[in-house]
Formats: sequence, C-alpha cells, structure tokens
Amino acid sequence: MTKMRIRKRVVAGWLLVFAIAALVGIRIFAWNNVAGKSKSNGRAVKSGLVVHEWGTFTSIAGKDGIALEWRPPNGPTDLPKFVHTIEKEGDGLRHLQGKRELTAAVRMETPVLYFYSPNEIDVNVKVDFPKGTITEWYPQARSVNTGIDWGRLKVMPGAAINLPAEYSPSHYYPARETDAAPLRVCSTNRKPAEQEKFLFYRGVGTFELPLAVKLAGDYVVLKKLGKAAISRAVIFENHGGKIGYRIVDAVSGEFTEQRPALDGNVDSLLEDLKQMLVSAGLYEKEADAMIKTWRDNWFEPGMRVFYLLPRQTTDAVLPITIDPHPAELVRVLVGRVEIITPEMQKSVQRQVSMLGDPSPQVRETAMREIRKYGRFSEPILKRILETEKDDSIRDRLRELIDKVAAD
Repeated sequence: MTKMRIRKRVVAGWLLVFAIAALVGIRIFAWNNVAGKSKSNGRAVKSGLVVHEWGTFTSIAGKDGIALEWRPPNGPTDLPKFVHTIEKEGDGLRHLQGKRELTAAVRMETPVLYFYSPNEIDVNVKVDFPKGTITEWYPQARSVNTGIDWGRLKVMPGAAINLPAEYSPSHYYPARETDAAPLRVCSTNRKPAEQEKFLFYRGVGTFELPLAVKLAGDYVVLKKLGKAAISRAVIFENHGGKIGYRIVDAVSGEFTEQRPALDGNVDSLLEDLKQMLVSAGLYEKEADAMIKTWRDNWFEPGMRVFYLLPRQTTDAVLPITIDPHPAELVRVLVGRVEIITPEMQKSVQRQVSMLGDPSPQVRETAMREIRKYGRFSEPILKRILETEKDDSIRDRLRELIDKVAAD
C-alpha cells in the first residue's frame, strides 16, 4: 500500500515536471518567435520611413470613351539634359528601344517618389511597369525596361547636397520644392553617384484605365470601369481663354454631366485641385509642387477630365517594392483624359483643306495652326481620317500623320 502511494506520488511529480517544462518551452518558443519577427522587421519599425508619390496618367478619349493609342513626343524634351532617357542610355541598358518605336494608350508623366526619415537609412527601391516601358528617369538606375530598379540608395535627411541644374526652364524643377530628404543613388554600372530630392521616372503603356470618358453633344459621359471606387473627378474646359469646370464626387456606374459654363477662374480651380490632392494623402508642399509642375499643361486650351486613380489601380499598374517597408506609403496618381471636341476637329479639318492651296503662305499658316495642338495633333488627324470620304484628302491626312508623328 505504501509502495503504491509512493509510486503514485513519483508519477504525479514527473507529470508536474513535464507540465512545467512544456509551459516554459511554449513561452520560450513564443518569445523567440516574437523576437525573430521584431528582428526581421526591425528596420521598418525603427526607421520611421515615409514615402509619398505623385504622377499623372495622360490619355486621349476615343469615340467610345476608351483611350486611343498615340506616340510619345520625339522632338525637344521638356526635361533637363542630365535626365536619363532610353535614347541616351539604350546601349548601356539591355532591351531598350527608342521612343520612335513606341505607341501606347497612356503616357505616364512625371511620377516622383519622395522619402522622409528621422535618420539616415539605406533603402532598396523598384517599380515594375509590366504593361509599359520606362522612357526617362533620374537618378541613374541599375536596370530599366518594363519597370525600373534603382537598387540601393541612401536617404539623407538634412544633408547639404549640390543638385544638378540647367538655366533653361523645365517642368522638372518644381518637384524639388518640398521637405523631402535628399537622396544619393550609386548604380552598379560604376558611374559616379547621383543626387536628387526624389526618384523620377516616366514611361508609356497600354492598360485599362478605370474611367471611360466621351462627349455626347453638350454632355460629358463618365463611366467607371471595374470595381475600384473613383472618389472625385474634375471636368475642365478652356475655350478662347475662358475657362469653366465642374467637380464630380464619387463617380459610380455611368454619370452624365453638362459641359461646364465658361465662367470660372483659375485661382478657385487651383484651390480645389490642391484640396483634392491633400485629401488623397499628399503633404501641402507636395500638392503645390505637383500643381506647379503641370499648371501650364493642365489648363491649356481644350477640354479634359482629371480624376484620382484608385489606389488598387496604381498598385496593379505600377507594383512597387521598397525595402525596408515604409511605415507609410502614399501614392496619388491623377488620370488626365483629353477630349477631342467638335470645335477642335472642325478647326483642324478646315486647315487640312487649306494645305492644297497654291499659296505657300496659306499652306504654312495652315500647318502652323495644325501644329498648335502639339502632341494632340496626331490623334485629331486620325479622328478626321476615320470619317473622311475624299481619297485625295485621305492621302493628305496620312502624310500629315506621318509628319506630325516624326516631329
């Protein structure tokens, strides 16, 4: 009986020991697991890294509202000469082709990435563009094609650096007017380090945009495509120096709005656009920099729709990888849809007919009037070609399209 009791006590003692050991083991495992996670994510947790991005997707609405294909400009660029391009860097980077060989539905114009950090930190940055091609960028990158990989760069808050500059005006410089930290990028191709206050890139691509836009008489029809919500859109028109705009909130389904009355002013529009960008997550100085960068182009003669791209669309079109992962990542891409109005089409059509005039002066004036539409001349001419019945004028239109595309 006594032996039985002793045996039971021994067994109970061993069970207690095993239970305590198991409990301690679980706690040790849990602690190591948490510590491991903290160690792997330590750079992101401790860095306080914040990254903000803005940029523009520009397209031209076809008759059905879907974006038309067009070409990137081949003439003089609006960028400083120190900016890298596929024409200048094509021999040094694999698989690049010249811009003349590219046609696309969307121009990705001037996305810039800003970095904020309380301390100096090394960061790896890569942006993929699976349905497009990168055409310009700065600073230098490790690889460029259907995406851009800057490799490792150093974020240097408060550092005094000499930024590259040229005396000629450019859309490029206003993007520097923020509190973002200076960056230093040294590529693996043994080129000297390059410094800037942001990462800049441009490109062209063909992909589905979340908003279709078309003109139906005196009405603008907006149709949301896909499931992602579009929080705000602006319908803008500048005709003969007079401007008008309408703001549309929460575009869902199909929405029809009358063309804006030309009784607006730029100052109120600027304030509305700034609030739209800030509400999307940009800092005030970033919103000011974006508006200053594109003010001349956004408000030039013509009719267009601006809208905030859903974040899901931006992440799908431009997947981004940042290591360490930032504590905050804001991406504000603005869609810009150009509308070819009947007035624009009739004006160009009239000038095309005058190109057959025997007077050289008349022909020169007509060509100058056609070219004043700049990068939109080619899509307008293609639209006229779709309906033109006269074979001689159709031949003239084809020649013009080739000439404008080569400019």
